[in-house]
Formats: sequence, C-alpha cells, structure tokens
Amino acid sequence: MQKDLSLVHELIGDLFQWPQQESDWEQYKLSEEQIAFFNENGYLHNVKLLDQWQVDQLNSELAEILDKDYTASELFHEFHSNESGDPNAVLFHSLGHWRIMPSFHDILWNPAFVMAASQLLGNKPVRFWHDQLFCKPANHGGVVAWHQDYSYWTRTIPMQHLTCWVGLDDATTENGCVHYIPKSHTWGLLDKPKLAGEMDGLMQFLTPEQKAAFNPVPVEMKAGYATFHHPLTVHGSYENKSSRSRRAFVLNVFADGTTSNTDGELLQGVPIVKKGEKMEGQFFPLLSDQ
Repeated sequence: MQKDLSLVHELIGDLFQWPQQESDWEQYKLSEEQIAFFNENGYLHNVKLLDQWQVDQLNSELAEILDKDYTASELFHEFHSNESGDPNAVLFHSLGHWRIMPSFHDILWNPAFVMAASQLLGNKPVRFWHDQLFCKPANHGGVVAWHQDYSYWTRTIPMQHLTCWVGLDDATTENGCVHYIPKSHTWGLLDKPKLAGEMDGLMQFLTPEQKAAFNPVPVEMKAGYATFHHPLTVHGSYENKSSRSRRAFVLNVFADGTTSNTDGELLQGVPIVKKGEKMEGQFFPLLSDQ
C-alpha cells in the first residue's frame, strides 16, 4: 500500500531547507511595492520560487505521475488525464499529488512560497487548502476557461484564500500561459463556468461595464517562477498549439481560521468537516504561524 504523505507535516527530502533563525526569512520577503501591486491589480507575477535543479526534480516526479495510471488511487482527490474530453485539446488536471510524491509534498514547505503567501494574506498564519497540476501537451493542449477560483470554493468561509501558480516549463503566450484581468478582484463573486469548457463561458455573467474592462494581460515567466492571485481575480489560459509543453503546479491556501461552509465533502476522500468547524488537521496543515 502506498504511504500517504499527508500524514507528514514537515520536509521529508532535500529539495528545501527550512530557516532556522528569524533573520533567515529576510531573503524571501516580498517588497512593499510588490504587495502594493498585488493589492491594486489582484495578482503578482514573476516571483522566483525554484532553481532549475528543483524544477528538474519536480518534472521527474511529474513524468512518473503521467506515465502511470493513478486514476484508481484513493490518494488523489481528483485525477483527469484529459478534463476537456476532447483529444485535440488535452488538459491534464489532478488534485492530491502532494500525498503521493515526495517533492510535490515538500513544495508546500518551500520557504519562499510560505513567506510570500503569509505576506499577501496580510501577515496571517497560512493553511494549505489543496494542490493542482495543469499540463498542456505540445500541439494539442486545451484551455482553462476564464474563472474566479473562489467561485468553486464557496464551501469554505470567510473568503481569505490565495492561489500560487508555478511553471515547470517556460510559460509563453504561444504555449498557453496564464492571463489575468487586472483589478477584476473588485468585481465581486461571479457565477462559475465549466473549467475546461469554452474559454469565454464566463462572459455571459458579466455586466457591460465589466466586459468593457475585460483586457487580458498575459503573464510570461521562466520555469520556477510563480504568479500569485486573489481568489476573485478573473484568469484563464488559452490552448497550447506550440511545439513545447506547458506544465505547472498550483498551491491553494487560506488564512488560518477558515471554516467549512458545508456538511458535504470538501474534497473527495477527505472526512467531513461539519459546517462551521475549523479547517485543520491531516489534510489542511498549518504552513506558517506568522
């Protein structure tokens, strides 16, 4: 039986070193200008989280995930070899790989990620929500439709969430990088479209004013660099028709004190957290206490 790494809430490999002194955290801090940009625009891009050797190690584990049929593994919350259902527009998407692969487990405790997440959440303690992998193969990679992350997460309250997207390939407009709608985090909560469906499905839910302000900004980044965004920021990514793959992982977190807003499942395979109870324990570990 495969070991469930969600039982371990500390680094288990050599991918990162946890700071031993308070002063060791200084090298990871975002600047005041970066935080101000995030607050104004709803996203912050080009934050370095990984060196190339760390990217290579993660890609090695990702290749193992893609090579094996994990569909039946109870450790994945979701596993979609192609969420779009269209063989000409493939979107691999999974949740729960931190429970299976050591390096994908340890990226939760990447000091650079933990520090940035705490700062962007207002210097609050950070808890893990869930991870994701999004992979678009060369030549026939599918879209991720325009959406707001929190529209899929209303089962958790209050809204004090944060998303971090990290490229495992160089991300460009040609291979399907993330695009943002600046300042759309001020639009309030919108209805949710099908994530791997029609790219512009969200447009039916927008006001004329929002449509007029809908000016996508592509975020091109080197592998190992991250973009963070607010839970209401509208974002999406176009198809990959280039000759290069576009692989990425996503870490979703929330501030400590977030509670369940449902008596149903929060994630497939996770014990029920009753409505009003705090999100904590095995599946929602505390990543920082500051």
